[in-house]
Amino acid sequence: MATGEFAAKKLERSRKSWRWKQAKYKKRMLRKFGKLIDPLEGAPQGRAIVLEKRGVEARQPNSAIRKCVRVQLIKNGRQVTAFAPRDGAIKYIDEHDEVLIEGLGGRKHGAKGDLWGVKYKVIAVNNQSLEMLRTGRKEKIKR
Repeated sequence: MATGEFAAKKLERSRKSWRWKQAKYKKRMLRKFGKLIDPLEGAPQGRAIVLEKRGVEARQPNSAIRKCVRVQLIKNGRQVTAFAPRDGAIKYIDEHDEVLIEGLGGRKHGAKGDLWGVKYKVIAVNNQSLEMLRTGRKEKIKR
């Protein structure tokens, strides 16, 4: 390690080179955060069209088939898998419906719980709240 009266430049260069070992610094400098990775492009919610219904198997030690839908975002055409939360919610979602999706709430914008790669959940179908449809307070409108 350089010490002494004229070692400042060497120390500064050394410190700069070691910063690249830190994941957060590297992502920030290479602009890997936000809009490039995120299909919603930084927005809290996004509209999408349902392509298909599918069951996603839960990870170990659970054994369940979680009801999900494969959707295509309207804003950029990317496809993602979204979770249909609660009991019987999947019954109110049909193919070619327009849904509103938001993040599922896992850490670092990731998956939550025992769902592999599912980072989003459905909150509305054809501009009707999925929770209202599920509890019977509203009826689904046909598009």
